[in-house]
Amino acid sequence: MLKLFIFLIIFAVHAAGDNRVEIYATKMDTKDNIITADEEVVIVYQDYYLSAKRAIYDRNSGELELFENIRASQGANIKLLGEYAKLNIAEKERTFKPFYMLEKKSDVWLSGTKGYAKDTDVNVKSGVMSGCDSNNPLWKMEFTSSDYDTDTMWLSLYNARIYIYDILVFYTPYFGYSLDTTRRTGLLPPMVGLSSKEGFFYEQSLYIAEQNWWDLELRPQLRTNRGSGLYSTFRFVDSEISKGSLTAGYFKEKEEYFLENKLGNQEHYGFKFLYENSDVINQWFNTNFKGQSGLYMDIVNMNDVDYINLSSNDTTKNATATQLLSRINLFYNTDNDYFGAYFKHYKDLTLESNEKTLQNLPALHYHRYLDTLLDNHLLYSTDIKSNNYYRSVGKSAVQTDLNIPLTLQTSLFDESVNIAYKTNLYVQHTSFKGEEESLRVPAGEYDSGVFARNYHAVSASSQLTRAFDEVTHVIDFGTQYQVAGTEFDDGYYKKQKNYCSKSINRFDPICEFYNIKDIEENLQLYFSHYLHDISGKQLFYHRLSQNIIYKETGGQTSELENELDYQISNHLNFYNNMFYNYDENGFSKNFNKIAYMDDSFNIGLAHMYKNSFVDIEPQISYMTSSIRYSYNKNYSYSFRYDYDLERKDKKGFEIGFLYQKKCWDFGLTYLENNRPILNLHGESDSIYDRYIYITIRLKPIMAPDSRLSGFVYRLPDKSEVK
Repeated sequence: MLKLFIFLIIFAVHAAGDNRVEIYATKMDTKDNIITADEEVVIVYQDYYLSAKRAIYDRNSGELELFENIRASQGANIKLLGEYAKLNIAEKERTFKPFYMLEKKSDVWLSGTKGYAKDTDVNVKSGVMSGCDSNNPLWKMEFTSSDYDTDTMWLSLYNARIYIYDILVFYTPYFGYSLDTTRRTGLLPPMVGLSSKEGFFYEQSLYIAEQNWWDLELRPQLRTNRGSGLYSTFRFVDSEISKGSLTAGYFKEKEEYFLENKLGNQEHYGFKFLYENSDVINQWFNTNFKGQSGLYMDIVNMNDVDYINLSSNDTTKNATATQLLSRINLFYNTDNDYFGAYFKHYKDLTLESNEKTLQNLPALHYHRYLDTLLDNHLLYSTDIKSNNYYRSVGKSAVQTDLNIPLTLQTSLFDESVNIAYKTNLYVQHTSFKGEEESLRVPAGEYDSGVFARNYHAVSASSQLTRAFDEVTHVIDFGTQYQVAGTEFDDGYYKKQKNYCSKSINRFDPICEFYNIKDIEENLQLYFSHYLHDISGKQLFYHRLSQNIIYKETGGQTSELENELDYQISNHLNFYNNMFYNYDENGFSKNFNKIAYMDDSFNIGLAHMYKNSFVDIEPQISYMTSSIRYSYNKNYSYSFRYDYDLERKDKKGFEIGFLYQKKCWDFGLTYLENNRPILNLHGESDSIYDRYIYITIRLKPIMAPDSRLSGFVYRLPDKSEVK
């Protein structure tokens, strides 16, 4: 408890209110305009709150000196310590010896032999900075001088040396870092790597965020043996309901590397534009429609897949493919109607020209949602879609589909059984334009045509539900009988029906636009049941479906489908989906996945098998596996293995560990990845990369992100270009 309470307002006559100093102390003496305060001294000045053992204030010079066990706080986050401090109230200058500052928000401390501050600038001489325990920091950054702005919270260190314990691991003449988590312009942590083939890799990202509605990330990179390039991403939010981004890049190969590796292109470039707007019509046309409108754009272009491979030093995060799809989707939706326009553009990177590639520019779509009549016993809807299939060389077409389903339904036996009759009217019209390439196609084979038909279906189903103490069991089973009705065709459909309806001819150019499949008389049987616990969580789901097709020669069973999702325990789950083909006496598809997850383990094992029983389409037999084990809060281990059983080819492999502490992470990962490239002949090949990733994150100056590491070493290639 203070023996004496003294409150002084200094400069009350000649100073503004902002320069007012409040001093509290147990003892205080005044002599010749010199105020001396002893024992439990507390001083309040602007947003500073200071305490010390002794203080001297000179009214004439405006200097305030503090001695011994000084503690100072500024605002809500910054804490300062020292043994000696001098504050010039008039000049707004502050000096601390020695200097110690703790920024509580980012949990970073900085100490030095001397600290000098004026206004919002703080300069520290010969100091240390870290985010670890100050008594024995796991990492620290020593510097000869530093600047810190308390408003922008930007810290600049000069002649910075990074130490892991007492081992020097990195030197840079300048290091800048923001102690604030808000968006701001600055340098991001660099990415470095080493490869015996590509040389030393260095990428230094510059982040520019001068306004709240946009930011720009520039990522120049250098591969000393291969070449250099620049990738950039511009992100923007142009309104509360819309946002977008533009990513573009360019990389140029060195002449020697380009020739030695027989690459398809010496320059790699491309872009990707994304944009979405959730109320585009009202915003762009200043309307007030009550329905929902939307615009989605995904436009991509590049000259080869190496544009993606070179976008970062971590090829495992890149989804590379030789087929590109650009899309623009626009729609307007109400409770009753849906209008859509879709644009799709395809590009095959393995082709010198895509003038023969069929594009869909545009597809126009109208859908009338399901409505009812006759006290909900009659259901109907309407769907119209018109596709403009276009290409500059070859045949193009405009193909329009009309689909009108009508359903008459009711229930029997106190709603225990539901029965329904459905008839479906389907019409397709196709008109052609452009010249056919093949001289073998007789004139008139591409005449415009109309195909129309209807088919009928009768169904009966029932659903039984029973609740037990811990679970609820639901059984759903039923049957549907379908039969073709009348058909009408003319023009293209009439001429090509006998030829194009055979599956062996479906890849013939004349059949490219013939997509009519016969409606076969068939009987579908299905059964499903599932269990839910009292919280509503699904414990078990099983579904069986079987079609029986009736032909002139008699009945024929089609593929049997079985789907099973079984939550064996709180941590163990098994899923299966398979199709069995009776004609081939084998599975056409069989997918199995088992997963285990708890606080320590995350294990997944999956296998996909697919067989179309067509010689030109190879079988697929692919296995993926992954394990992640967290030994404790510090140590975690990971393993991944992907293998193509059909081609006997390892597609990917990864093994590593990560050690995490409060102020730093360290990890080591070995990774193999099979990625596609474009060779000199314009063909899609693949390269098997092998990497060692070293993860070092000095927290909080390096925030965790999706990248494995800041340092990558690419091992020499074992496999040749395939």
